[in-house]
Amino acid sequence: MSLIKWLEEWYKSQCEGDWQHYFGVRIYTIDNPGWRVTINLEDTELEDKEFDEYRLIIDDDEDWILCYVKDGRFEGAGDPSKLEEIIQRFKKWVEQ
Repeated sequence: MSLIKWLEEWYKSQCEGDWQHYFGVRIYTIDNPGWRVTINLEDTELEDKEFDEYRLIIDDDEDWILCYVKDGRFEGAGDPSKLEEIIQRFKKWVEQ
């Protein structure tokens, strides 16, 4: 299963009740340039799950990624080639 399909299924599994009305998943570009992924964890089974911050900066402009959980949200950001890795890190954490 592709990562996008997996994320679609994870999102769909959260859409029971009101979660999707108040929370959700955002994937957007940033001006570094790069990607940002924000996934709200409130009212999910992940809300209180520990996440070890992941940070790898090889080159400030062209090779970097940062993933962490703060204020009830999974946050991932990275250079233009890191969208798939950000989603993969979220998936790995969900499945552990």
